[in-house]
Amino acid sequence: MALISTRTPSVYARRIGRAGVLASAVALASLTSLVNAPAALASPPAPISAAEARSYLATVTPAAEGSLTGYSRSQFPHWSTVSGTCNTRETVLKRDGVNVVTDSSCASVSGSWYSEYDGATWTAASDIDIDHMVPLAEAWRSGANSWTTTKRQQFANDLTRPQLIAVTDNVNQAKGDLDPGKWLPPRTEYRCTYARMWVQVKQYWGLSMDSGEKTALVNILNGC
Repeated sequence: MALISTRTPSVYARRIGRAGVLASAVALASLTSLVNAPAALASPPAPISAAEARSYLATVTPAAEGSLTGYSRSQFPHWSTVSGTCNTRETVLKRDGVNVVTDSSCASVSGSWYSEYDGATWTAASDIDIDHMVPLAEAWRSGANSWTTTKRQQFANDLTRPQLIAVTDNVNQAKGDLDPGKWLPPRTEYRCTYARMWVQVKQYWGLSMDSGEKTALVNILNGC
């Protein structure tokens, strides 16, 4: 399993230096406001229960992962237009954030985002990635290689299942295309939810699981 960070939850605005040095009084007021702010008021759709996830896993026969031959992210067109000028990424940013303000092109210009994976709060949308719960490359190896491009597009932009979530960018990058047998969120309190989300997405989309992936999910869910 990949090494997991144990850094404590914090409030971040790591690109603030590019805009110049802020007055100390303003910075203090802003920090106080953010520390007292609630976590995201909205989140991905609630996943299936731990009991439902365990029941499904009991029916899963593990299969070896397929090859990445032929894979590219362009095989999964994203981010699709949801409404007006808003695409899937922008929709998730607004859904998962607090007090998010968008401009005329639907880009988030202010707000705060709590990352469930590591417990950090960010004040710049540029510090946030939209994670595909089941990564695109993982889906390809698990059966999506045989799908039509249209179906892969639907998967990559799925707002109905808990497949998309706003999280800290470098944490998402550390996850890469790893399954739960190789990577789990640093914030241990979220792992039960993470496992439930992963199982639901794989179940709905009919994607296979390898033995290490299934074992890790069973172990997590047995403790939920």
